[in-house]
Amino acid sequence: MFASLPSIGPKMAERLVLYLFKQDQSFVDNFARAMYDFRANLSFCKRCFHIAENGLCDICKNKNRDNTVICVVENPLDVIAIEKTKNYNGLYHVLGGVLSVMTEGEIKNLKINELLERIKNEKTKEVILATNPTTDGETTALYLVRKLKPLNVKITRLARGLQTGGDIEYADEITLSSSLEGRKEL
Repeated sequence: MFASLPSIGPKMAERLVLYLFKQDQSFVDNFARAMYDFRANLSFCKRCFHIAENGLCDICKNKNRDNTVICVVENPLDVIAIEKTKNYNGLYHVLGGVLSVMTEGEIKNLKINELLERIKNEKTKEVILATNPTTDGETTALYLVRKLKPLNVKITRLARGLQTGGDIEYADEITLSSSLEGRKEL
């Protein structure tokens, strides 16, 4: 089962199983309960589609955040990476993927229409496109620019401190901070 998780190969899976096997029963019971509670108590935020408990994520609930700026990212790991920089105080919108060679149904699963509705219904002044600097990320950003232009909202893109072909979740905080600060209007 562990080998089916991302970035865990057969050797690491064996190590995890052996580690758990060596623990006392109460540790394993607590671990199993925590895993069950994790899945039972978490869902996607109703507003931004980040990870949440009880409807809205902590970021959307925070009254001190700038509600006029939305940073559009591919997945929740990107939110976590940007939050680590401590240089961004706006809101997020998690697309749940990017445009690529996908079926029509898969494309409809992306939260693009929900983003457009948020911008129409909230007092959004700026949308930061923070998709990864990959071919699919760039395609998604260009598509979003076309969809957002008629809404008369400022559209910016992260600066090029990020490596082309890289993932935001793996970028260090300094690079991400520079990218946020140096974003350009599209």
